[in-house]
Amino acid sequence: MPKVLIADSLSRRAVEIFSERGIDTEVRVGLSVDELKKVIGKYDGLAVRSATKVTKAVLEHATSLKVIGRAGIGVDNIDVPAATARGIVVMNTPYGNSITTAEHAVALMFALAREIPSADRSTQAGKWEKNRFMGVELTSKTLGLIGCGNIGSIVADRALGLRMRVIAYDPFLTAERAVELGVEKVELEQLLARADFITLHTPLTEQTRNVLSAANLAKTKKGVRIVNCARGGLIDEAALKAALDSGHVAGAALDVFVEEPARENPLFGTPGLIATPHLGASTTEAQVNVAIQVAEQMSELLVTGGVTNALNVPSLTAEEAPRLRPYMALAEMLGSLVGQLAQDDFTRISIETEGHAAALNQKPIVAAVLAGFMRVFSDSVNMVNAPFLARERGLDVREVRHDREGAYHTLVRVSVDTGTGKRSVAGTLFGEAQPRLVELFGIAVEAELQGDMIYIVNEDKPGFIGRLGTVLGEADVNIATFNLGRRGAGGEAVCLAALDGQIPPDLVQAIGKITGVKRAMPLRF
Repeated sequence: MPKVLIADSLSRRAVEIFSERGIDTEVRVGLSVDELKKVIGKYDGLAVRSATKVTKAVLEHATSLKVIGRAGIGVDNIDVPAATARGIVVMNTPYGNSITTAEHAVALMFALAREIPSADRSTQAGKWEKNRFMGVELTSKTLGLIGCGNIGSIVADRALGLRMRVIAYDPFLTAERAVELGVEKVELEQLLARADFITLHTPLTEQTRNVLSAANLAKTKKGVRIVNCARGGLIDEAALKAALDSGHVAGAALDVFVEEPARENPLFGTPGLIATPHLGASTTEAQVNVAIQVAEQMSELLVTGGVTNALNVPSLTAEEAPRLRPYMALAEMLGSLVGQLAQDDFTRISIETEGHAAALNQKPIVAAVLAGFMRVFSDSVNMVNAPFLARERGLDVREVRHDREGAYHTLVRVSVDTGTGKRSVAGTLFGEAQPRLVELFGIAVEAELQGDMIYIVNEDKPGFIGRLGTVLGEADVNIATFNLGRRGAGGEAVCLAALDGQIPPDLVQAIGKITGVKRAMPLRF
């Protein structure tokens, strides 16, 4: 009989579902890391929320663990690469708390507009300062959404019901989807200049970190009010404090912080700030929903082997898995590469296969491409929900099989149509197992996509390699692999170098200043 440990508080319904499926369940909430290490080895499944930290050190003791179920979206508390290395499936429940989080964002908008927390404290202190708290209406105000996916679209719907004008910045939001939602698609600078209220509904990625930086906060309308129920790190907290102190930002309501639990924060006590302790998913309904979903998903895997909402493995039959796994690894890498490099408004993505790849089941290959492509912008996407998310955002996904066999016995090509043109990458398998990039934006370049890499576009002139090596050497950064390609002698060239360790922003900037370099960008695989 499979055995599951519930390490964080979940609805009692989760235990009932496990029992109904013949799974033995133990509830042990509040275990320390050392205590978890001692007991984890006897369980087949581990169900958590955000409190329990499933680290690499813990997983080293998880000798029987087959699945980790996160009741919720974010998996920051789970070492997914370490779990993957040990063959442990990590799954989440990405849609169980969407309405709850959206409603919390709307509630905080109301609280900011009418200064409700301050008015409550004043009144209960016996002051009756009726003339002090002069609020604003939400009706006819412009709401700017940074991120218009699942939660953002719900906020948009509620805001439209309040007769607000809604504008949205989201690289994945198509014109058709914007019309369907009733929002106006805009660029970030337009949103900053026009919005009376700004709410954030995007994951924390390298592209979205500090999206509301000091520079961007300065571009906002004076008197703007800001709500963040998404992820800490999307707002530069020091810059926000300065903007609140100066009066440029009239108010900010934060449910998330860079450091959590946020027992201390420079923002605390700042006039105009409303703070809640990450309550976005904290409703009775949401807790029950995510508990039911995680219990059902884990039970399915442990009893029948079915995989749903997994972050690190695709949904596959036992027969298909051995043949498709290397192709899916290649597809995911290509999707991630084009997603990281082609930062623009995406309207269409095409996945083409030829040779041996064209004879295989295309659904896992397409799902792997979409998972890699969209994971650049969403930390909850996986191979199961990636196609759904693509459809939801109005992304046109095209699948093309070619009977021909070209220079390679098997080839997968991923192309995206953007506002500035078409971008395409292609790869193959070496020895039917090792993924390799063979073409990048029309330039032949052979490279293994791995770990932390730097992508450089430069002029094909003597001395570039030496200058790059000098900059990296002075920064004490070692080159693991080095790959070059060019359109023609003396023309545009590209460089893909894998480095030993994460690349700091100041090093990227230094590389960008090298003579002849047109673009330098960090990549991660």
